[in-house]
Amino acid sequence: MSSFLSARDPMSPAERRAGVSLALIFALRMFGLFLILPVFAVHARSLPGGDDATLVGLAIGAYGLTQALLQIAFGAASDRFGRKPVILFGLLLFVIGSAVAALAGDIHTIIAGRIIQGAGAISAAVTALAADLTRERHRGKVMAMIGSSIGLVFALSMVAAPPLYAMIGMAGMFWLIAALAVGAMALVVWVVPVAPPLPRASGGALADILANGALMRLNFGVFVLHLIQIMMWITVPAALVAGGLALANHWKVYLSAVLLSFVVMVPAVIAAERHGRFKQVFIAAIALLALVQLGLYAWADSVGWIGWWLALFFVAFNILEATQPSWISRIVSPAIKGTALGVYSTLQSVGLFLGGAAGGWLAQHFGQRGVSLACGMLALFWLALAVTMRPPLARTPPGGKS
Repeated sequence: MSSFLSARDPMSPAERRAGVSLALIFALRMFGLFLILPVFAVHARSLPGGDDATLVGLAIGAYGLTQALLQIAFGAASDRFGRKPVILFGLLLFVIGSAVAALAGDIHTIIAGRIIQGAGAISAAVTALAADLTRERHRGKVMAMIGSSIGLVFALSMVAAPPLYAMIGMAGMFWLIAALAVGAMALVVWVVPVAPPLPRASGGALADILANGALMRLNFGVFVLHLIQIMMWITVPAALVAGGLALANHWKVYLSAVLLSFVVMVPAVIAAERHGRFKQVFIAAIALLALVQLGLYAWADSVGWIGWWLALFFVAFNILEATQPSWISRIVSPAIKGTALGVYSTLQSVGLFLGGAAGGWLAQHFGQRGVSLACGMLALFWLALAVTMRPPLARTPPGGKS
C-alpha cells in the first residue's frame, strides 16, 4: 500500500479508505462472477436442462448481458440520486439473484438468478464514487486498486473454485457469493467515506458522451480489453494442459503471473500520475497487450512461455484497467461522470458477454492460434486509434487543489 503514496503529497486517510473499501466492493462482486467459471459447466450436467450447451453458456453469460443493458441507467441514476443509494440497490439485487440461483433446481432457474445478479449493474457508480472521493493527482492510484482487484480475484477464483465446490457444492457457492455481497453492502454503509454533493446535469448528457471522440475511443478500448480477456481463457487452460500442466495446478501459473505483474504495474501507474507520462504509459500498455497476443500465437508450446505471456498480459490489463476510467474522469464534467462511466461499463460488459461467444467460435474453427491472432489484430487496431488521442489535461478546481 505504501508504494502507492507520494512522499511529498500522500493520499489522505479518507482517500486511502475510499480506495481500499471501493476496491473490496468491486472485488467481492467480480469474485462472484468469476467463481463459478471453472466448475459450472461440469455441475450443470447434473441439472435438468444442463445437457444443453446453449443453456449452460447462457447461464454463464446472462450476467454480462444484463450488466450491459443496465450500466448506463445505473450510472445516470447515480448522477441524479447519489452514488451510495444506487450501489446499495445494485448489491441488493445481486444478493437476491444469488439466492435464486442457490435455490435453483434446474438450469432455467439458475439463468433467472444470473439475470437478476447482473441487473445490479454498479460498476459505473463505484468508479464514479472513487473519482468523487479522490483528488486528481491520486485518482489513478485508486483506479489502479480497483482495476487490479479484477485480475487478482480472477486468479483467486481459479484457485478457490474447485475445493469450494467439493466442500459446499454449487448451492453453497451461490450462498457464499450472496454473503460476500452483504459484506460489500456493510462496507458501503460504514466504511466508504461520505460522497460530496453532486452538481445536477443540465440534460443531453448521453448524446454529448456518444458524440465525444475521445470518450468513445476509451469505450472501444475497454470493450476490446475485456473481449480479449474472456477469449484468452477459452484457450489458455487447454494450452497449459497440452504443455504438461495438470488442471489442478493451473492456479500456480495464474497466481504467480498476477503477483509478478504488480511489480511492474505499480511503478508504471505512479509514473503516469506523478511524472506526467499518462499517455505514454497508456499506449505502451496497449502495445504490450498486442505483443502478448502475438506471442501466444507464435510461442505457446510450453508452460514456461505461457506463464511469461500471462504475466505480461496482467501487467497490460491492470495498467489499462487503472488508466482508462481515470482518463474519463478527467475529461468529463462531474455532473455527468456517472453517465459517462455507465457507457464505459456497458462496453466493458458487452466485451465480457461477446468474448465467450466469439472466442468459442474461433477456437472451434481455428484453434488456439486463431484466437490469439484475432486478439492481436484487435489490440493493434485499438493501438492505431489510441496513438492520436490527446493526453488528458490536469484540471485545477476552485481553491487551487487537485
